[in-house]
Amino acid sequence: MGYRVTIWGTRGSIPTPGPGTTRYGGNTPCVTLQHVPDDGGLVILDAGTGMRELGLGLTGNGRGAVVADLLLSHTHWDHIQGLPHFAPFFAAGNTIRIWGARQAQTDLEDIIREQMKPVVFPVPLDQVAASLAVHHVGPGEFTVEGFRVRAMQVRHPGVTLAYALTPTSGGKTLAYVSDNELSGGSYAVDPGWRGKFVEFLDRVDVLIHDAMYSPDELPRYVGWGHSSNLEAVELAVEARVSKLVLFHHRPEHEDGTIDAMLEQAQGAAAKHGGGLQVVAAHEGMKLDL
Repeated sequence: MGYRVTIWGTRGSIPTPGPGTTRYGGNTPCVTLQHVPDDGGLVILDAGTGMRELGLGLTGNGRGAVVADLLLSHTHWDHIQGLPHFAPFFAAGNTIRIWGARQAQTDLEDIIREQMKPVVFPVPLDQVAASLAVHHVGPGEFTVEGFRVRAMQVRHPGVTLAYALTPTSGGKTLAYVSDNELSGGSYAVDPGWRGKFVEFLDRVDVLIHDAMYSPDELPRYVGWGHSSNLEAVELAVEARVSKLVLFHHRPEHEDGTIDAMLEQAQGAAAKHGGGLQVVAAHEGMKLDL
């Protein structure tokens, strides 16, 4: 059994609607994995504003009750902005399981509850109609609906997780690394982190990775928790990845800038040889694995 990956939001930091972002999209991160043929289960990676469109589709296609596992990389605004606007939250009979890390001493459920307090959102968490469960996870392995998940902490402010998902029945692996600073900055990871991260990603079929900055921009943002397009290529080559998807586009980057960054990354990959494919994430992109 294979699965389909769909990208609903590609942008980092803040939504960027407008004429300059129509091709790659302006919604913040949200990606889904769904078995083909559809067995009713759904895995969601991050809850940015792209999650709103996903939710409207799930409630409007007559598929019945929604059962979804939501894996949060971390809880910065751009990765949870869509959660209060996810339509299946507000329909009885749906089941939403949320997985993610504590932030310092703060539980994940408390963070979600805070963003839905009446002072900032009209409907509190206790009033959602769906069945909701929150599970704390950290580096290691766990299982969600139809997928084995490996998690590893990456280099980004706060506790931020990368995920690698493989169908429990076997098949191809997708790695999702939305926010990660491959060089620079100071983070609570051990000195051998890079080697362990390459091992974590070894030979994955598709790697969705942070490529927020161009090489020229990168020195101005050391410690901000993000990588360049060329750093993502170097990582993918080192980890023997088959396909790299450039992700978490900078708000200031319009379509033409991302076109240029993609061309630069593809050129760098070609120089390495090995057949690495490089694409840039756009809203509506579908990958069948």
